[in-house]
Amino acid sequence: MRIETIPGLVLIEHEIEVPLDHLGGGPETLTVFAREVRRPGDRDDRDALLFLQGGPGGESPRPIDLPTVPGWLDRALQDYRVILLDQRGTGRSTPLTAMTGLSPQEQADHLAHFRADSIVEDAELLRDHLGISRWSLLGQSFGGFCSLRYLSTHPGSLREVLFTGGVPPVGLPIDEIYAATFARTIELTERHYARFPGDRDRMRALVERCDAGEIRLPHGGLLSARQARSIGSRLGMTGGSEQIHYLLERDPAGLGFGHEVASLLPFSGHSPLYVLVHEACYADAQATRWASARVQPAAYETDPTLFTAEHLFPWHVSEDPLLAPFAEAADLLAEREWPSLYDPSVLASVDVPSAAAVYYDDPYVLREHSLATAELVPTLRPWITNAHLHNGVQVAPEEVLDRLIGMVRGRV
Repeated sequence: MRIETIPGLVLIEHEIEVPLDHLGGGPETLTVFAREVRRPGDRDDRDALLFLQGGPGGESPRPIDLPTVPGWLDRALQDYRVILLDQRGTGRSTPLTAMTGLSPQEQADHLAHFRADSIVEDAELLRDHLGISRWSLLGQSFGGFCSLRYLSTHPGSLREVLFTGGVPPVGLPIDEIYAATFARTIELTERHYARFPGDRDRMRALVERCDAGEIRLPHGGLLSARQARSIGSRLGMTGGSEQIHYLLERDPAGLGFGHEVASLLPFSGHSPLYVLVHEACYADAQATRWASARVQPAAYETDPTLFTAEHLFPWHVSEDPLLAPFAEAADLLAEREWPSLYDPSVLASVDVPSAAAVYYDDPYVLREHSLATAELVPTLRPWITNAHLHNGVQVAPEEVLDRLIGMVRGRV
């Protein structure tokens, strides 16, 4: 354990060793890192809040200074000491490596241990290591998937659970999930072009330049038309439509354009786990079989201006230089029959106070799916907001957290 200080904060570092396979499938272990954040003078007896980061494959935020980064931290520290977990394979936890000495099947078997089920078991070992009897959870996006898994498997370890944009569907066929995300993405695409009518022609021109091989990405490869369409991943987020517009208004012939468009692409070797186990995060007792590729609507074949969003395709792996060595393993993962993530009978009987910000236009975790799950969990109260917009007013992250805390404690 190491203690550091930055202005206004005390940072305590923790590392534990965990099994790769929590079901006892072998001797291999990983290191998991967590950074505990406190205000000066706060003690061990202060309630603990575990933050579960979005992803999959996203490291926990690095605190900079209060009250700026991350925006919700100052509010959280009013009630808790905060534990920032680098989920396995991210940040200072044991990283995912190239695994060049492993066969595709061995790669796939290794990657199968990086879903929410394994992350939750890591967190349980960390809780025990820290001597915390019960802690609270704050799950953002994929972190909400982890939180629901936690609630489903270890409710006795939890004091309260807060979700922001990440209440996942339970037991829903993955084809139905991705068909719904495509429908929402098309809706948001048309809304974008209604706001910025000139962007449709700009997008069509960008696709033509991509087909002509005129735009190069930072890793040296060419930007394909299908990659360019995935800038739609920003839709549904506050400011996302504006980001797309400001990209499309640029001249694609500019030397910096490839870097600009790369910053809006959702899938790349920069975050390999985000790609390699992405669809598996929705696989609740089922195989994915490249669901996005199978259920993509026919309209995408005839309209090159339709955006995709967080829709993963096999070519996302094969066309990226860092990910291409995992192409066969990704195919094997797509055929894998994944175990259940959630136990509906447990969720229906838990007594842990829970609250969720459900984003109205979220194209990844649809409000309809989140509300259905909220009906399943009797103690989960949803609050529908519009991607950090509420009644037309920007809702800051600290305000979202303040409301959720008030909801679980009966003040809202």
